Amino acid sequence: MSVSKWVVDATHSSADFTIRHMMIAKVKGTFHNFSAEIEANPEDLTTASIAFSVELSSIDTRNADRDNHLRSGDFFGIEEHPNLTFKATKIVRTGDGEYDVTGDVSLHGVTRPETFEVTYEGSGKDPWGNEKAGFSAKGSIKRSDYGLTYNAALETGGVLIGDEVKISIELEAGKQA
Repeated sequence: MSVSKWVVDATHSSADFTIRHMMIAKVKGTFHNFSAEIEANPEDLTTASIAFSVELSSIDTRNADRDNHLRSGDFFGIEEHPNLTFKATKIVRTGDGEYDVTGDVSLHGVTRPETFEVTYEGSGKDPWGNEKAGFSAKGSIKRSDYGLTYNAALETGGVLIGDEVKISIELEAGKQA
């Protein structure tokens, strides 16, 4: 396969996260609006150009009050910082169809390098003849690294909100004609 542009099929893709709550449980959420710019040979991502953007206002944790609080200045401050972005800077093959993708994550006015494990899931043609490719990515970031420090102490010790945010992305992309 040669290097081509790929467009995310949002109806078959997801950008999800998990974070600890009260030191005893996990809360899961998703972002409904995101996009990616991918120029790659899916079978060899080492020379790929990958950029990913998430509209933070599209957060959904299945609780409207919590989602609105996350959009506020206590957390994302979406009026000033509406997006989370990622731009790949280094891609290393770690196995068959597996890669460590390092890039600059920009969130809340802070840009830091982060590495995600990416898997090429395969490719094929859909029933209408369109070439599709699938990718999975997982990793984690510390919210404190991005100035997201809002929290509350618990009377039993510990804090209300964990610092580590686990990220899971599933992408299906269509080859651009």
